[in-house]
Amino acid sequence: MRYRICKTFEIESGHMLFKHPSLCRFPHGHSRRVEVVLSAERLDAMDMVCDFKAVKLALSHHLKRFDHAMVVNSDDPIVQRLHEVRERVIELPSTDPTTEVLARMFYETLATEMSSQSEYRDEHGNAYRFPPGLTLERVRVWETSTSWAEYGTH
Repeated sequence: MRYRICKTFEIESGHMLFKHPSLCRFPHGHSRRVEVVLSAERLDAMDMVCDFKAVKLALSHHLKRFDHAMVVNSDDPIVQRLHEVRERVIELPSTDPTTEVLARMFYETLATEMSSQSEYRDEHGNAYRFPPGLTLERVRVWETSTSWAEYGTH
């Protein structure tokens, strides 16, 4: 048996799906919910799977980058014009920014942070680390209240 926790984040982001044949190829936005599920066989010294603050601090920079940004496929001809009028444009190399792709990106970012064994400090100087034996099971990204995609080990 394993203990599991879930930390949820909310971001607003726009995207355009260059490869899509219908309306999704046009600019539109979503209020996205990003759920991160972590597990461990044992609780740490504070009787936790992991402090939620460690997850928040590890992902905060990446999530802030996507919040209120327009995410686009680098092959889309409109990319250059978007850069001329907006500063919050994120290009994915020859890849449409689908919810599936975003779930994988957030998963890979957190997996990298966890393996780096970095120490994170909050605004009060308190230190947070990911405990040993922690497993990143999945990242689920909700695109709407009825639609999500996830990427993970299960």
